[in-house]
Amino acid sequence: MQSSEVVIETRSLSKVYRDFWGRQKVRALKALDLEIRRGEIFGLLGPNGSGKTTTVKLVLGLLFPTSGQALVFGRDATDVKKNERIGYLPEESYLYRFLNAEETLDFYGRLFDMPAPLRRQRTADLIEMVGLGWAKRRQLREYSKGMTRRIGLAQALINDPELIVLDEPTTGLDPIGCREMKDLILRLRDEGKTILMCSHLLADVQDVCDRIGILYQGELQELGRVDSLLKVRDTTEIRASGLSEACQAEIRQVIERHGGQVQSIGNPTTTLEELFLHIIRESEAHPGRRVRGGAGNGH
Repeated sequence: MQSSEVVIETRSLSKVYRDFWGRQKVRALKALDLEIRRGEIFGLLGPNGSGKTTTVKLVLGLLFPTSGQALVFGRDATDVKKNERIGYLPEESYLYRFLNAEETLDFYGRLFDMPAPLRRQRTADLIEMVGLGWAKRRQLREYSKGMTRRIGLAQALINDPELIVLDEPTTGLDPIGCREMKDLILRLRDEGKTILMCSHLLADVQDVCDRIGILYQGELQELGRVDSLLKVRDTTEIRASGLSEACQAEIRQVIERHGGQVQSIGNPTTTLEELFLHIIRESEAHPGRRVRGGAGNGH
């Protein structure tokens, strides 16, 4: 269940990459203000080079900000003590291919100083959770890309983290595997986990995320609840039944006069893909201007 407790907070977070001579090369992130609350799935969207990966690395403490601050559990993101409460699935899982699934999870459990009985129990539970019980003694070199993503997720969960950071979690999965991965993500949220998810697969984000933020050229262009962002604000949609074709174009009074019933009146919705493309196009046409001014950024 989502609470008001803030797990991740960024305050005017900025990152500039410089060349060997200290000259500005790329402004990857510009004054990002963001809050992610306990128990929610937050999706971070953007095309390649938009600042998603930089944001994740700043939150994890893998990069130092040029200015501003990132806080995780109220601590500065560079404080390593926070790491025992975080699980991370990178876009490419860097696992030891000569180990099997059981050995892999046992190894990462040792890194967290987990006692042997707990490691064995967590290993068995997670392997079953990700559906790899039938291949738990195969070396990872024999795993497909989809199987590697599954064991990578299990590795990210070995320490039973409160915050889970997922970078392109459905990469390499077939449609059934994608559905199972999304079900796992929803299950983790239902268990009280907080999830930051980066993905370019908009349908996946639309399926599981409570709120989303769209980054473009290092700036946050849109932020809010998925259902609120997808409403088309300048259009009203009326659905009616029991009307002849001549009556369908009439207003409410005419509909009622002819015996029809108004089934719903509200804002029609767009898709996340259409919203995303609209924001990118408008940002390119009007650099430096926020496209929708934060409309619908429901908390």
